Amino acid sequence: MQTVDYAVLVAYLAGVFGVGMLFALKNKRSADMFAAGGQSPWWTSGLSAFMTMFSANTFVVWGGIAYRQGMVAVTINLMYGVSALLVGYFIAGRWKEIGVQTPAEYVQLRFGNGALHFYTWFMTVFRMVTTAGALYALGRILVNLMPLADGNPLQDPATGNLSLYWGIIIFSSIVVVYTMIGGLWAVLMTDVLQFIILNLAVLFVIPLAIAKVGGFSRFLEQASVMPSLQVKGSEVVSDGTMTSLISGDYTLLFLAGWCAIHFFMIGAEWAFVQRFICVPNAAAARKSTYLFGGLYLLSPILWLLPPLIWRVHSPIPDGASESAVLLSSETAYIDACRSVLPVGMVGLMIAAMFSATASMVSSQLNVFSGVMTNDIFRPLMKRGLNDPSLVRVGRIITLALGALLIVIALSYESLGGAEKVIISVTEMVVVGLLAPTLWSLLSRTITSSAVWITASVSLLVGIVVRFGLNADGFLVDYETLAPLAEWVQGNSSMVKTLTGVVLPILILSVLQICSKGESEGHRAIERLTSATKAGGQSKETIASSLPAIVVGWSIAVCGGLMFLLMFVPDNVDARGILALFGGMLVALATLILVIAYRKSASPRS
Repeated sequence: MQTVDYAVLVAYLAGVFGVGMLFALKNKRSADMFAAGGQSPWWTSGLSAFMTMFSANTFVVWGGIAYRQGMVAVTINLMYGVSALLVGYFIAGRWKEIGVQTPAEYVQLRFGNGALHFYTWFMTVFRMVTTAGALYALGRILVNLMPLADGNPLQDPATGNLSLYWGIIIFSSIVVVYTMIGGLWAVLMTDVLQFIILNLAVLFVIPLAIAKVGGFSRFLEQASVMPSLQVKGSEVVSDGTMTSLISGDYTLLFLAGWCAIHFFMIGAEWAFVQRFICVPNAAAARKSTYLFGGLYLLSPILWLLPPLIWRVHSPIPDGASESAVLLSSETAYIDACRSVLPVGMVGLMIAAMFSATASMVSSQLNVFSGVMTNDIFRPLMKRGLNDPSLVRVGRIITLALGALLIVIALSYESLGGAEKVIISVTEMVVVGLLAPTLWSLLSRTITSSAVWITASVSLLVGIVVRFGLNADGFLVDYETLAPLAEWVQGNSSMVKTLTGVVLPILILSVLQICSKGESEGHRAIERLTSATKAGGQSKETIASSLPAIVVGWSIAVCGGLMFLLMFVPDNVDARGILALFGGMLVALATLILVIAYRKSASPRS
């Protein structure tokens, strides 16, 4: 990175921080801080949900799969789009119609306080660990790209780059502070800005990378005969070509299971439910989810092209070791970008990688601070708190959760694999945890017993399968279980789908058949829904036009940046494409601002 790249990165971070400060002015009530007052435009909510699926691991994990196995990485990511479209059609509008301010409020009304605390603390621990892992991965990526001068207090003497310690603290603190002050409005708007930066950086890379390998036809010609490689233990095996849509363990059964898991995740995980709640009405909730799903049906081929192209440019040598293949794949995305980007745009690409993780972090911080403020802390107070007090409490809880997140991220290497156990346990029951909530939206009879039975059985079976019958499991020494253990180890993908997806659905189906009469939890939800509809008839919430204005000016600034980078001496050869991108961005910004200001000037706004 050069000085110009650092300047671009600092300017981006300052802009994100400034947007968080701007939207802090809108947080006068707890509903503003944790549900955006129900005024988020549908497109803001949809783009934010889209970005919530991203993290730094997107570039490492999915970029690595794309580099090794090609188009199969795109196929897997398309399942997010299918899942989101199904959620938009069946579920998203229902969440908004109910009238809850947080998803935890629904759990408390539908299943009781026990289920509320179980969901809250279990999911908080899981999400803190996984989000800290994303922060750690982000730090690992960024410190390798950011050399510092000798004597700089932030430098790691061993590498000469930004130290991992300071990298995690600096980048994490920025996210924590703007989330604490700006609430959900800041999360939504920074997500939208991050979407712009991410796609701008990727769209800039693609034509340059394709030109580097001799054009698109040349790329397809090479990719269609290049073997898809899969690492199995210490072996590297070939299965299909880089243009194969499925290969190795990524079978049609895996894709079906992946789609089902994410249907429950997008439809019931609290960070996504929050996006359905923060818009003005049910129609907007559905539209936001359709946008999210549509983007995931179109965009994976774009942001996974760089590592695919890099594989053609820098093929894996025949007979390469497992470690060499993994090392090449982990850095494929970054290597592809650095090889073609002009000075200044590397800083923008780093900003895009930061954006991916920042979106995930801010979403989880806001949703769990909202739950702890409204659904855990407020009921404990004997005297009711007014809205300004709740906002202050929410900010304190956000800061505390953020500090805990940074501590876990800094300690990630010393956890000694403990985080893998926590993540594996939760993966075993993610559908078992979320399916009862989703099921209850459509069922009148399911009671709180569905939560405990589905989660406990899924957890028990998952532990037996993943930790008992695997190669080093605690049950493999029993001779009578040897055939079962062998089958489980040989069909791991199928077993995960059966135990993680099919089993919870079967349990809920049996409980549905056996349950009789309308549950008290469903009656409580119906009363709230009726009150919400009655209130909605007298007062309609209008989406704010401020997000569109902020987006317009942000795109205009990006366009201006393109023009400024033309004058950097090292960018002589890239002036044409910089001018093209700059002109397109300025034109788009002008169109958005004209429409946004007209809308804000109308009496309805």
